[in-house]
Amino acid sequence: MSNGSAVESRIAELGLELPAVAAPVAAYVPAVVTGSWVHTSGQLPFVDGQLPAAGKVSASGAAGTVSPEDAHELAARAALNAVAAVKEAVGDLDRVVRVVKVVGFVASDPGFTGQPGVINGASELLGRIFGDAGVHARSAVGVAVLPLDAPVEVELVAEFR
Repeated sequence: MSNGSAVESRIAELGLELPAVAAPVAAYVPAVVTGSWVHTSGQLPFVDGQLPAAGKVSASGAAGTVSPEDAHELAARAALNAVAAVKEAVGDLDRVVRVVKVVGFVASDPGFTGQPGVINGASELLGRIFGDAGVHARSAVGVAVLPLDAPVEVELVAEFR
């Protein structure tokens, strides 16, 4: 916690640490500021530069799939990575007035319909980090595959002062 921000103190109280922003895996930047808005690119659930799990999310428990519970935790990790991108873009997380919109993508087994529960991992973490300012509009979308075979990807839009 380099700048003593209240938001970063809450992150530490949760037993978490803001990670370094992941290097883009294609031709984009992690976040863009326009006016008083910061838009993050989709963030994968990297931990120390590695995906802790890969594959499609399924409730079946089939080999090679990711459980909804594990995907819920991965969505929280992807959201934390998005928060790190916000910090890099605006300098101080205490400047965030509101998390406005979250879009979560879930690489889903064809019969899986629990995308909202998976992306709750991201939404719940943002609420714990930002309090009322972390309550947001959201989409939870099932997709066939994500970059690097990640199970989840999360992007967000935040307003800052």
